[in-house]
Parts: sequence; structure tokens; C-alpha cells
Amino acid sequence: MRKTLHEPYEEEVTNRQSVENPKSKIVNQKDFLFLQISSLPYFRGFLRAIESSYYQDLPLPSPVYDVGCGDGHFASLTFDQKLDVGLDPWRFSMKEAKKYNAYESLVEADGAQTPFPSNHFASGLSNSVLEHIPHIDAVLKETARVLKPDAPFYFCVPNTRYFSALSLTKIFGKPYENWFRKISRVHHADEPDVWEKRLNDAGFTLERWWHYFSPASMRVLEWGHYLGLPSLVAKALTGRWVISPTKWNLLLTEAYVKPYASPEPVEDGTFTFYIARKRR
Repeated sequence: MRKTLHEPYEEEVTNRQSVENPKSKIVNQKDFLFLQISSLPYFRGFLRAIESSYYQDLPLPSPVYDVGCGDGHFASLTFDQKLDVGLDPWRFSMKEAKKYNAYESLVEADGAQTPFPSNHFASGLSNSVLEHIPHIDAVLKETARVLKPDAPFYFCVPNTRYFSALSLTKIFGKPYENWFRKISRVHHADEPDVWEKRLNDAGFTLERWWHYFSPASMRVLEWGHYLGLPSLVAKALTGRWVISPTKWNLLLTEAYVKPYASPEPVEDGTFTFYIARKRR
């Protein structure tokens, strides 16, 4: 199906499978690329920088619910104000999230069994999390339960090209794809039609989506898993991914990844950003 640029977010859109340039209304934006690669391995940071930029133009009425908040690093860099609630099932992540101080409240719980009342949150998000959850349908249904009717829900996940674009898949085929799936812990790398059915079944309406992160960018991420081993050593020895998070130290790294860190939607992007809304 043909995709074109959409009208502004606030206006009626007839083609919900097409979007406006997500950056078109962002002014004086933070330097998310440097912020992310100065505190994360570069192959994770340049992808997160793209995603951080998208939220700058999206309404997030309070209270806000972050499904799978992890260690809180993403929220601490992306949003200028604390989000209301961050939920994650992992105790270690909760301890780390307290240090970043990006949430008013942190809850350690499974996303399919939360302690919140129904129709409580005015908006929700889940950044690069849902693909890792085996029981995704139960989590989506629970998320819909705790969101207010008409509340927006934003999330991003890899799609089928996440695996097909890998450089070594062309050489080693399915065994390499399966191995990369295992190390990246991706259970769901699906196209919008699959996510639309999941969302509909859970009580959401899919309003818009766009693909981003080109196949070339995906290959930079792929090789970063191997070339980024020094960051793993630094983390083990110092507790930080980047020992010297300065402009001069990261000058070459930033120059290398910048051409691959464009937030522009691309037809063959390997990740997809979704805007859904809980049905009334």
C-alpha cells in the first residue's frame, strides 16, 4: 500500500498507515544523539536517539504509564519532567531506575498483572519493550484495562526486516537469524497488520505507524554487538558504558553513526513506531 506524509497529529487523518515527518514540528530539540551515545554503547544509543526525538511532538497527558521502563535511562534523557509511573518486572532494573529519578513512582510487577485500577492512566508508552515479551497479548489487554478511554498509547518495535536486513544472514541464513534473535531476545518482529490485530483484540485502535531505521542502520547496530565489546568491559570494570563521555572522546563515534541516526520515516525501515488509542 502506498504511503505518503500525513497531516499534523491534531488533525483528522484518512490514511492511518502514513505519517508526517515526525521531526517536522520539533524546535530547539536536545542533542539526543550525543546524550545517548555518551551514556550507552553507540549501537544502542543512536537508535534510542531517534526514538527520543519522536516523543517530543506527542501529547502525553498525566498520569503517564510506562510499560517496561527498564533502568529508567531512556525516560531520564527523553522527557524534561518525571513520568508518573514506570513498571518493570525485574528487580535489578528497578534499583537502577531509582538512580535516574525519571519517575514519580516505580512498580515492580508483570505487565500482565498490575496493581492499578481500571481506567486510571491518561496516556501510556512502551519504548522498544513489547518485542521482548512472550505473553504479549496478556500485557496489551492489561495495558488497555488501566488506560482511560481515548488515552493514547505509543510504542516502537522491530519488524520483519530486523532480521532480513542483517548482513550475516545472507551468508549463514536461518541459523544466524535464530542466533541473533536469541542474543537480542526478540520474540516478536512483526508487520503492522499483525500488531493491528493484537491491538484490536486488546481494546485499542491503531491510528498511525511509520517505519524508521534503515537496513544500513540495522547493519551498523548488528556489527555494534561485536565491535562494542570494549563498552562491555568498561561497564564491568567501572559501572559505566562510556569511560569518558566527552565531545572530544566521542567525536569520531558521533561522526560515524550520525548518517545512520536519521529520524526520517523510511519505506523499508527495520523498526516501526505505533500510535494507538484505547477504544471508548
